[in-house]
Amino acid sequence: MTRVFSGIKPTGHLTLGNYLGAMRRWAEVDQRHGDAVFCVVDLHALTVDHDPARVRRLSRQTATLLLAAGLDPELCTVFVQSHVDEHTRLSYLLECVATDGEMRRMIQYREKAARERERGGSVRLSLLTYPVLMAADILAYGTHEVPVGDDQTQHVELARDIAVRFNQRYGHTFVVPRATRPAVAARVMNLQDPGAKMGKSDDSGPGIVYLLDEPDVVRKKVARAVTDSGADVVYDPAGRPGVANLLEILAACTDGDPAGLGDGYTSYGALKKDVADAVVEVLRPLRERHRELCADPGYVDGVLREGARRARALARPTVDAAYRAIGLLPAEAEVVVGAG
Repeated sequence: MTRVFSGIKPTGHLTLGNYLGAMRRWAEVDQRHGDAVFCVVDLHALTVDHDPARVRRLSRQTATLLLAAGLDPELCTVFVQSHVDEHTRLSYLLECVATDGEMRRMIQYREKAARERERGGSVRLSLLTYPVLMAADILAYGTHEVPVGDDQTQHVELARDIAVRFNQRYGHTFVVPRATRPAVAARVMNLQDPGAKMGKSDDSGPGIVYLLDEPDVVRKKVARAVTDSGADVVYDPAGRPGVANLLEILAACTDGDPAGLGDGYTSYGALKKDVADAVVEVLRPLRERHRELCADPGYVDGVLREGARRARALARPTVDAAYRAIGLLPAEAEVVVGAG
């Protein structure tokens, strides 16, 4: 059976980009065609300056929204990363296989480190090494497929390289995973800056549609979205990124084709109205289910507790095998003093 793994960081309120680019596919496709494992990767949220209370709050909100989006604990495993020690156990072993050069070539490290330095802050070592923890997240579960957006493909390639290298040096231990991507809206862009991803960690609220935004807030944000010079609605991601982003959002919400949808509009206003209507409708059931889950926090706690138990059972055999393969003495080995 195909094992699917993916995770999401609790570094901000989840956005339309998170839903259209990942969460909806997890619920509609990935959890139904394989043995799926989904994780709130809270340890990754510690790589930059953070408020501990906010990380805890966002971790719970993220888990609740994953369930509200349609992840079914009867079909898949949903848990919080820090509840399963195998992630950090394996991460150090993989650090002993990865190289400094690989870490420093990671695009996200370079970008985030540059931002930290611009703010006058120091760059945490964990920001450099967290791609190895991400590789451990993936490899611990014998993952075959990792559904990711374009910006995370490099991390999956690193996991592949580390798995191959470990297997060659120490014997076959890990499945070599591959990245999978949705055909449309793999990367929803900021409504105010269509050259930038609609990221949950951004401070640019007006350009970001959050999953828990009220419908009137969604409509205002879409109505104020940046378009382009000219009046015709044409799907041209390079030359007309603002309009292209709106068409891609509409296509993702309605299962349409962004290039074909442009032919049906003669004004930006009509396009924005349809995009807003489509976004409000696609988020409506998610928001309703989120309210129900918030009223029953014991249910969410139970799902995460059971998910962690199942995740540990899945990951432990692989991680134990990696410990043996790399040369570590098994914890249960009996040392006979004075033998011989």
